[in-house]
Amino acid sequence: MTHQLIIIGAGPGGYEVGVKAAKAGLQVLVVEARKLGGTCLNEGCIPTKCLCKNASLLQELKEANAFGIEAGEVQFDLSKAIARKDGIVEQLASGIATLMKTPGITLVQGKAKFVDQHTIEVESTQYSAPNIIIATGSVTKFLPIEGAHGEGVVTSTEMLNLTQVPQRLCIIGGGVIGLEFASIFNAFGSKVTVVEYCKEILPAFDRDIAKRLRTSLKKQGINFKTGCAVSAIRTEAEGKIVEYIEKETTKQEVCDLVLMAVGRGANLSSLNLDDIGIAYTPKGITVNGNMQTSLPHIYAVGDINGLCQLAHAATFQSYRALNHILGKEDSIDFGIIPAAVFTTPEVATVGLSEEAAEAQGITYSTHKAFYRANGKALAMGAEEGLAKFLTDADGKIIGCHILGEHAADLIHEAATLMKSGATLHTLADSIHAHPSLSEILLSAAE
Repeated sequence: MTHQLIIIGAGPGGYEVGVKAAKAGLQVLVVEARKLGGTCLNEGCIPTKCLCKNASLLQELKEANAFGIEAGEVQFDLSKAIARKDGIVEQLASGIATLMKTPGITLVQGKAKFVDQHTIEVESTQYSAPNIIIATGSVTKFLPIEGAHGEGVVTSTEMLNLTQVPQRLCIIGGGVIGLEFASIFNAFGSKVTVVEYCKEILPAFDRDIAKRLRTSLKKQGINFKTGCAVSAIRTEAEGKIVEYIEKETTKQEVCDLVLMAVGRGANLSSLNLDDIGIAYTPKGITVNGNMQTSLPHIYAVGDINGLCQLAHAATFQSYRALNHILGKEDSIDFGIIPAAVFTTPEVATVGLSEEAAEAQGITYSTHKAFYRANGKALAMGAEEGLAKFLTDADGKIIGCHILGEHAADLIHEAATLMKSGATLHTLADSIHAHPSLSEILLSAAE
């Protein structure tokens, strides 16, 4: 066996742990079929955040008059926004390429498949190792309907490389991906309609927060069709026709471009998992708490195991796998994983929602504070939003949900407190700088 660890996939669940493993003294083989950085860097987290910045600047310019600034007529050049995004992605990819030159790491480009339980094949060359980590990520899902793969129906990947802003954009799916693009292209000038199957957007998030976000986005001009099942997509003279069923009535939305944003599924194809006996379900490869598959020396991390489709979850799952390989203990708590949605305003969450607490039969209390009562928020012109804590019968923090400016940054104070098992009294007795948005959390605790 020429390597001590093989990592299949160089996304967030692959390249960082590869460096850690090499620094721990292992000889590591990293295999990547496409681009270094995976979906997160090339088609997801980073490029969308670049466009989110463009959108937020446009939004600020629209509101500049309230700050005594006459911005005049604003011209937006999508090609320059895309070029800026591409430059940032290239810069970060270059950094990962440098990391892959860490002593002890061998990088191989190509698609891997299992030959046996310890051996993979990449471009007709075989490699073996006593331990293997699968981190091949996920692929875009499509609804099984007429026209789902037709012209004018795109995924998030194509959205990141458009050459012009669509006049009318219909987004199928009101989850994280769909809402971020809705917020971005609404700011860019598109007339945006979001069609969501569930009764509320962001189905996995706290319902109170999701409802408030929908109300805010609606005020900005985004149209929502919730509780609607898309049944077909057709092309007619007036444009793309998205047909959907609302309360047993068939309706239509006419648009110029359709974004399919109904989630992502584990990238299980081409690995030959059946041949070597790795158990999996349609959601992903089955793993235990150490990320071990049904073959204990093979681990699966990130989107491929279907536990949590977040880049940072993939990274820390890979750390758990490596720690198990090295015989090290860690205190990573996979029940406390912050998540954020980079709409305008932002949403962030960690721990249990009210709905999840009720489903588990947990007695809880809620504690809220609003942005409009915070001096820094008012000074920023960001008075829309709230912070909401859930505590159990002992006052222990079991969840936190934030809607508003910099929610994605503020949520980590709550996550850290939860990780330490703190009560809300701990937060209430912690001095915060004034004026700061973090005081909103303090106010909720008080």
